[in-house]
Amino acid sequence: MLRRALICGFLASALLAVAACDSSPKQPGYEFMPEMVRSVPYDAFASNPNFKDGKTLQAPPAGTVPRGFLPYPYGATPEDAQKAGAELKNPIPFTPEALARGEQVYRNFCLICHGETGQGDGPLIPKYPNPPSLTGKTLMQYPDGRFFHIVTVGSGEMAAYASQIRPEDRWKLVFYLRKLQGLTPGAETKPATEFAPAAPAPSPAAESLPTGGRAP
Repeated sequence: MLRRALICGFLASALLAVAACDSSPKQPGYEFMPEMVRSVPYDAFASNPNFKDGKTLQAPPAGTVPRGFLPYPYGATPEDAQKAGAELKNPIPFTPEALARGEQVYRNFCLICHGETGQGDGPLIPKYPNPPSLTGKTLMQYPDGRFFHIVTVGSGEMAAYASQIRPEDRWKLVFYLRKLQGLTPGAETKPATEFAPAAPAPSPAAESLPTGGRAP
């Protein structure tokens, strides 16, 4: 009985398949699920009579921000880089986990040019221009916000990483940059004995910071 049912089912399927075919190239045959071929909504680049410009894909209204994104008011100029350095503060509390994440981001995106210790001697050099040393006098004076800005919009030969690194990971990356510089992550320019054994003794302000804390 079961065998007969299977045979009948097979024959019925074969009959349907044959019925859907046609030798004429102008005849597409029968469509059993037309909604799989012709979607109900308009395609993104299809014409659309419901809008004045006749397009389905519409530009976002002026002043709107996509969900999950925040506007970034600084441009890729030296003036805005300096302004961002003065105005932006790291909102991420310093923790060993945040530092470890910053190191992972550095190894994934930065090490290839900046090198293992931030000296600008990564494996891509000299095929690509040397970036400045992270422990050089100029970059040692950069505030956290300026590093965040550079990663966000790029600088010189360095491309912007806003589309590849999330904002919170950019701030965690700053923690690791401070470690490479021998400074206290989260305390900007205060030296840290735990990351730089040869550095001078911490200032009183640095000593007053709790472990893993941030400067007020």
